[in-house]
Amino acid sequence: MTVYETDEIIERVILVGVAFDTDDDTERSLDELGELAKTAGAQTVGRMIQTRDNFHPATYIGKGKIEELRLMIDELDATGIICDDELSPAQFKNLEDELGVKVMDRTMVILDIFAARATSSEGKIQVEMAQLKYRSIRLAGFGTSMSRLGGGIGTRGPGEKKIETDRRLRDRISKLSADLKDMKEHRDVQRSKRAKTSTPVAAIVGYTNAGKSTLLNKLTDAGVLSEDKLFATLDPTTRSMELPNGEKVLLTDTVGFIRKLPHNLIEAFKSTLEEAKYADIIVHVVDVSNPDYEQQMSTVYATLKQLGVEGKPVVTLFNKCDVLPEKPAAKDLHADYTYNISAIRGNGLEEFKE
Repeated sequence: MTVYETDEIIERVILVGVAFDTDDDTERSLDELGELAKTAGAQTVGRMIQTRDNFHPATYIGKGKIEELRLMIDELDATGIICDDELSPAQFKNLEDELGVKVMDRTMVILDIFAARATSSEGKIQVEMAQLKYRSIRLAGFGTSMSRLGGGIGTRGPGEKKIETDRRLRDRISKLSADLKDMKEHRDVQRSKRAKTSTPVAAIVGYTNAGKSTLLNKLTDAGVLSEDKLFATLDPTTRSMELPNGEKVLLTDTVGFIRKLPHNLIEAFKSTLEEAKYADIIVHVVDVSNPDYEQQMSTVYATLKQLGVEGKPVVTLFNKCDVLPEKPAAKDLHADYTYNISAIRGNGLEEFKE
């Protein structure tokens, strides 16, 4: 019998990205990928960006860069690489063959984080669904062994040595789909009940780690987990807030958005994300202290459009103003109202309530 080491090992990873021109934001995207890796429990020891017209169809980056990356892995004693884009089955296989270390992509790391963060039964089913769909697409490139798809950061041991049959995968996905359908129907019933009370619903949306949960806690004493981490909370929470005139509004926190949010994840979390679709008002929380906040705003609006959330009143809250040396000159052309706030200190929230 083979004994496998089970001690916790910190993955040492190199971040790899492809830039299509010198002015694109690949550097910032890699910064964010580094935050994702850190959240998932890995240590970033290096990074590499190749500027080229397109992704290499077989290896993501070109042959010369692969040789450079191999030397970098040896020099930095790296245990794996994380590519900033979703890789094809062939790219996964070829990179592992060339480099001899674990190969991951942005999607795999995000799925790892979601798997660790999911607490409700719905959240766990949604994550498993996304993971299975992600795996099933990639099985074709790995022959009969699934060991290479044992998981991303934090997955220890030998991985799976025997491939699950397509039929078993399909059966599991079908069962999870049915479970999610039942949960969606339950959520629809809850929504219709809320609609009958004629209490307005405001959905809090925003980029991950913008301060949505902190805002909900400050306004309603919701007691939602609020950490300085990407995707600290996944499960939507709805709480009632009383306005200065005595009326009430329901506030619903939603899962944070991020650039290159995996399609399978959006599909799996659609019933949760659709809280925004059925809301009367969109409250858009922006971390204005982040130098990339304008790009993050664009990502949020692009994701809302993808979900069919358009034509609703938008109140944008430029959060974390208290950490800036002067008042921000931020603008949001999509918003009907904008306010500078500090969700943690409460600055600007009375004006927002009015």
